[in-house]
Amino acid sequence: MNKSQSVLSLISALLRPAVATTSRPLQASIALLRLIAGVVMIHNGLDKLGNVESFAEAYVSVIGLPFPIFFTYVAALTELVGAPLLILGFLTRPAALGLSSTMAIAMYHHIKVAGLSIPYLELSALYFGVFQFFTLAGGGLLSTDALVSGWLGNRIGSQLPSFAQGEASKAAASQVEAKV
Repeated sequence: MNKSQSVLSLISALLRPAVATTSRPLQASIALLRLIAGVVMIHNGLDKLGNVESFAEAYVSVIGLPFPIFFTYVAALTELVGAPLLILGFLTRPAALGLSSTMAIAMYHHIKVAGLSIPYLELSALYFGVFQFFTLAGGGLLSTDALVSGWLGNRIGSQLPSFAQGEASKAAASQVEAKV
């Protein structure tokens, strides 16, 4: 394998979804979860920009971060760039990592302000869990990442599972999995 094939192989592996089952309902659910989580994060990012000074004072300063205005813009930018990437399933893992980081900080804020109050903590904890899932699992087969990874895989000789596979290919894949 030459150097360019090695780079393509690495990129393909980073984009390849970890949940690569061809179950249509599961893949549709993963895509729907990406869509919903992304849309609500766009809303959250826009809210931060609606009143930067107020958010910086009420949320960022309270937890002791320096430069609260700067970090408010960082959080808003992370949400306004990461959320559309998540929706498209493009660069899903880095986008989800950024989004889960903002939610980890939100969880820290909620715990610092209200303790382990579930009603106060629940939404940011749910978002955090969703974004951690996408950080580890990728965007699923109905994502731009899967398309790019499949295209790169074709160029270097490996492939992602496809909804268009014939039953014989699925049976052969099942036999290989059973042996492993």
